[in-house]
Amino acid sequence: MPRIPGVATKDAGLVVRIGYWIAKRRLGVVPEPFSVLARHRKLFMAAARHEVAAGKASRKLPTNVRDLAVFRVAQRLGCSWCVDFGTMLQKHEGLDVERLKHIDDYLTSPAYTRQERLAVAYADAMTTTPVSVTDEQVERLREEFGDEAVVELTYQIGLENMRARTYGALGIRDQGFSSGDACRLPDADVRSAGA
Repeated sequence: MPRIPGVATKDAGLVVRIGYWIAKRRLGVVPEPFSVLARHRKLFMAAARHEVAAGKASRKLPTNVRDLAVFRVAQRLGCSWCVDFGTMLQKHEGLDVERLKHIDDYLTSPAYTRQERLAVAYADAMTTTPVSVTDEQVERLREEFGDEAVVELTYQIGLENMRARTYGALGIRDQGFSSGDACRLPDADVRSAGA
C-alpha cells in the first residue's frame, strides 16, 4: 500500500475521472502512480501531459534499446512498480523478457546486443550518485545512434530516474502488470484507491 493513499474514482473530480477512464481504456486498470498523484490535481495533469508528449517525441532510438535502458534504471533503483510496468511494456513489444533476469550480466551475456550494452552502461552511469558519465561514453553513443537519439536516451533515462525515485519514496509497489504467461492486465479497478 502506498504511503499516501490514491484517490478513488468516486472521490475524484471530473479531470481526474477522465484521466482514469483513459488509463483504464488503454491499460485495463488505473496505474497506482496516477491515483496517488491525483492527490495533487495540477501535478496529475502536468504529469499526464508530459508522459504523453515524451512518449510521442521518443522515436529516434530502437524500442529495445530505449526500453532496456529505462528498465535498468528501475531495476537499479529498486522501483518494483517501474520494473513490473516496464516488463509488461517489453512483453507487448515482443521483446525477450526472460533475459531481464540476467541484466546484471549485460556486459558479457550474449543475450544483449552492442547497442543495448552501450545504453545500459549509460543508464548505469546516469543513475549513480554522483553521475559518472564520461565524454568517451557519450561519444560512443553519438557514433552509434546520432545526436538526437543520444538526447532522447538521456532524457528517457533521466525521466525514469525521476519516476523510480518518486514512486519508491511514495511506497508505490508493483501492480501485477507483468504477471502471468500471457501478460494479463489486472482487473479494471484502482486497487489501493478503493474504487
